[in-house]
Amino acid sequence: MTLTVWLVLLAAAVLLGLLVHGWWSVRHSRPRQPLAEEMAGRVEPTLADHPAEPAQPAPATGEPEPAAAVSDPVQAAIALPVSRRQACLDALIDAIVPLQLEQPVSGELARVHLPTSWRAGSKPLHIEGLNARSGEWEPPAHDQVYTEFQAGVQLANRSGALNEIEYSEFVQKVEAFADGVGAMADFPDMLEVVARARELDDFASPLDAQITLTLRAEGASWTLGFLTQCAARHGFVPGVLPGRLVVPAAEEGAPPVLVLSFDPRVALAEDPQAEPLREVVLSLDVPQTPSEAEPFPAWYQAATALAAELEASAVDDGGRAVTLGDYDAIGRQLRDLYAQLAARDLAAGSPAARRLFSG
Repeated sequence: MTLTVWLVLLAAAVLLGLLVHGWWSVRHSRPRQPLAEEMAGRVEPTLADHPAEPAQPAPATGEPEPAAAVSDPVQAAIALPVSRRQACLDALIDAIVPLQLEQPVSGELARVHLPTSWRAGSKPLHIEGLNARSGEWEPPAHDQVYTEFQAGVQLANRSGALNEIEYSEFVQKVEAFADGVGAMADFPDMLEVVARARELDDFASPLDAQITLTLRAEGASWTLGFLTQCAARHGFVPGVLPGRLVVPAAEEGAPPVLVLSFDPRVALAEDPQAEPLREVVLSLDVPQTPSEAEPFPAWYQAATALAAELEASAVDDGGRAVTLGDYDAIGRQLRDLYAQLAARDLAAGSPAARRLFSG
């Protein structure tokens, strides 16, 4: 074989190698698609398949929803049958004002005088009546009669402690209601209420744990279909809000156990499957989820399994890799957090804790 022929063959081999490498690189850089055998006969979930999850009880998927047609818990409860109404006020987290009546009042009259806004600043307020028939506290409803009322404003939430201005706004709204139904209001001292609010906020703030990690693609990006398919194997379903997949709680109406968030623009794109995804955020809102549901093991298992299936690295907010030691440390901290909340009668996932750690 002559030198010329040898050089020609060598050049051809190099060219072929470059072509094969280029083809593989292009293929590998394309967003990963869902497996056809898993998609066969399966209709991809859409928003229409999952009804809106309200901010208070009764969602289908268990995920909270932003303000909708019924935007506050009192009005939402009014719309429910009597058997499903529940008292909301709790002395642990509310400043409660007794409203004494000279004579029973109809629900129709009470509803006429209810506040038009159910907030005092950033704090929710509620008005409940003692049902003459059932003997239960409930939001005023049609065709019911009430022998007394009580009003309350939440002492603290994620916006901070109730302050003097918010308490004054609450007093004004309750006084207007009391005048309308002929009730006498017995307001607690403002300074005492504000002091209680600050103490509660000082307790709650250090325990407001929301643990997150980011799953970042190491190689090829993902399509929305591929991400949804992988997540579905671990119990995730599409949420109402664009860019969210959730693991619903077992309890109807409870917040989701886990949330997997991604760029909402992908979900809203004209062709979502054509938009590449390179990272998602897995989060757990600790005070919102009861420890009995074992949310941390679920979060850990989802993080490690999805990292493997998505060929992604798990990193913290600073971009550092999350190690096994990091997971162990988080688990220990959460056990201590659960114990502190339970000792205050504000166990994670209880109605009072969900209200306190919201807003």
